[in-house]
Amino acid sequence: MSADNQGKVVVFDIGRVLFHWQLRNLFEKLIHDKDELDWFLANVVTEEWHFQHDRGVPLGEMLPARMAEYPDQALRIAAYAARFNESAPDAVEGVHAIVRRLHSAGVPLYSLTNFGVELFSQFRREHDIFELFEDIVVSGEERIAKPDHRIYEITEQRAGRVGDALFFTDDNPANVEAAKDRGWDAHVFTDAVALEQQLASAGFL
Repeated sequence: MSADNQGKVVVFDIGRVLFHWQLRNLFEKLIHDKDELDWFLANVVTEEWHFQHDRGVPLGEMLPARMAEYPDQALRIAAYAARFNESAPDAVEGVHAIVRRLHSAGVPLYSLTNFGVELFSQFRREHDIFELFEDIVVSGEERIAKPDHRIYEITEQRAGRVGDALFFTDDNPANVEAAKDRGWDAHVFTDAVALEQQLASAGFL
């Protein structure tokens, strides 16, 4: 890390940045007919429905309500919670190596993630990469999700930095724009090669 970057931090998103995440990764194991799988993901366990948990709605409310709406899908809806980790089975290629390089170089690492508190608790236990982070701001704990400006303010308070002292990478352009609105050095994540170049240009690598 260059002398100019002393006091700066790097903030990572988790889903689709640190780990490949798709609900399909789990449910294609349970539903083998493609048309039925597409219908299920478009109508029953959708990303929009899942996002309620990211915003702080407990699974104990979400699952019974959805099962009442789709009683014939109850076992599959239960699998969403019980087997959620299978929806993010693999690290995004090359990114964990970058995290470890930054940590070895003494760069403070943070994460800002849209993730339900219950699901993140079980997911975090399986991955030691999170031990390298000084703090992880989880939307489900705060009951505020990106791109709401308030969760960026919470991250600033937790990291003790503001503006371009925070380098941020996220796969969602709306989340990146919200960070830029607060003066963060924010970048849309595409792959590890581009991220490495962005970090090098910023003086972190």
